Amino acid sequence: MSGTLFVVSAASGTGKTSLVKALLDVHDSIGVSVSHTTRPIRPGEEHGVNYHFTPRDEFMRMVEMGDFLEHAEVFGNLYGTSRSWVEAQLKTDHDVILEIDWQGAKQVRRLIPDAVGVFILPPSLDVLEHRLRGRGTDAEDVIAHRLQEAQGDISHFAEFDYLVINDDFNAALADLRSIVRSARLTHRTQSARHLDLLNALING
Repeated sequence: MSGTLFVVSAASGTGKTSLVKALLDVHDSIGVSVSHTTRPIRPGEEHGVNYHFTPRDEFMRMVEMGDFLEHAEVFGNLYGTSRSWVEAQLKTDHDVILEIDWQGAKQVRRLIPDAVGVFILPPSLDVLEHRLRGRGTDAEDVIAHRLQEAQGDISHFAEFDYLVINDDFNAALADLRSIVRSARLTHRTQSARHLDLLNALING
């Protein structure tokens, strides 16, 4: 596969969704996989755009059929990434970015070892709590649980290739853009995408 798969993970409330959206705004050549989830749709979300909102029984049938590149349960809801869609994109020289948790990232690495893993960190737990409260969508007990879970999520940082601290949004976005550019210049990627040129340069 000549395309590159980018896997971006973070603790809830770290800002990875906003960073990925901003990255896609400046890199229209990267495809984004729309995950399947069993969680209820939130105000302002759209089926097939934010997620494929899927009944739990249908989701479990898809798991049994091997339809997911990765799937995980987070806060009582199931999430999964279409395996066929991602592999088709990569085989046709398209880059893909997945915004998933560390559990899903671990499954992806087993199937696609060349995937580039990026973990987004908050500058502090206090800032993370402030961001979670700023959403205005979660009850106190939910916020407390998410903060507790965040430390467990962050403990998996060493499983990723790159760490980006989201203190200043523009600086974090610039770091993400640098990671994408770097990945596109590796030997594996360049030799696959420019095989004809390499043959011409070597063989005349």
